[in-house]
Amino acid sequence: MNPATYGTYLVTQASVSAGRETTEIVEAAIDGGIDVVQLREKKTTAQRRYELGLEVREITAGADVDLIVNDRVDIAQAIDADGVHLGQSDLPVAVARELLGPEAVIGCSASTVDEARQAEADGADYLGVGTVYGTTSKAVDAYKDGVGPERIAEITDAVSIPVVGIGGITAANAGSVVDAGAVGVAVISEITAAEDPCAATESLAMAVETAKAVGDTPPHDG
Repeated sequence: MNPATYGTYLVTQASVSAGRETTEIVEAAIDGGIDVVQLREKKTTAQRRYELGLEVREITAGADVDLIVNDRVDIAQAIDADGVHLGQSDLPVAVARELLGPEAVIGCSASTVDEARQAEADGADYLGVGTVYGTTSKAVDAYKDGVGPERIAEITDAVSIPVVGIGGITAANAGSVVDAGAVGVAVISEITAAEDPCAATESLAMAVETAKAVGDTPPHDG
């Protein structure tokens, strides 16, 4: 469980999965090389999220892929997930740490440098920063316009914990997010809505790895 390795990060959402089951999407993403899965599933009951979480936990555990639960610390505990991802209006990071213990992975959403610094100070293990390019996954005006890779760069310069970019990210623009300092990218529809989620995951992973390889290449001095 090392968030620094979260190059490709799937956030599940059945409502944008083209009628397919979340478990099917997760299995395909794992086949495509996904690094971590977050169980999101907004607008479902706690019972349904718990039941689905047990199924997804079995799949991810068998593949040695981390499973993070969005928002719900109680469900993360109940399904023995690897951790939880919290928003700015969710349970405080410090409280989640007390409940889940030192080994759990705790992520926190941040869109400003101040939020990022506070999350790190409170004990977050990684940050989900966005919305990078804008998204329709959240029905809130503030998320319709992205903060851009520039905000990724500002935040990665301000904190020492890993940053994952999220929001409107595709295989075509993921490289710019990594170039700005993110360890990886989190997506919903890029994988869940794809005709071939496995191939979509492979393409995303290739874009991330290519950007990292370019960034690690020493300058040529002629």
